[in-house]
Amino acid sequence: MSLDNPCLTCGACCAYFRVSFYWGECASNGGTVPDDLTVQISPYHVAMRGTDSKPARCVGLMGDVGCGVRCTVYEQRSSTCREFEASWANGEPNAHCDAARAAHGLPPLMPPLQPILAPDRVA
Repeated sequence: MSLDNPCLTCGACCAYFRVSFYWGECASNGGTVPDDLTVQISPYHVAMRGTDSKPARCVGLMGDVGCGVRCTVYEQRSSTCREFEASWANGEPNAHCDAARAAHGLPPLMPPLQPILAPDRVA
């Protein structure tokens, strides 16, 4: 993860959403997510501890939302976490990212600035 990644100072998604995923991602089933960090929520799904009720805060989140955070199980995180993208990470806004940030009083992320070309230069 790049040091200029907005997720390193945010963490709002980890302290807003339930992080649920297929139980096969747990270490005891051949996956990577440590079993003791999950709670079963249905016959085939688990959630990260701390996200199964409101107010949510993933047990793997360290730091202060909006100031500086890190995931203590980053290399072992679930597909739900791996697939979640910050707004503009892929060139498009993410309404879920924006909603989580708003719930913590943070403004939505803005698209990166595009270089301005001089009028006599063609892209």
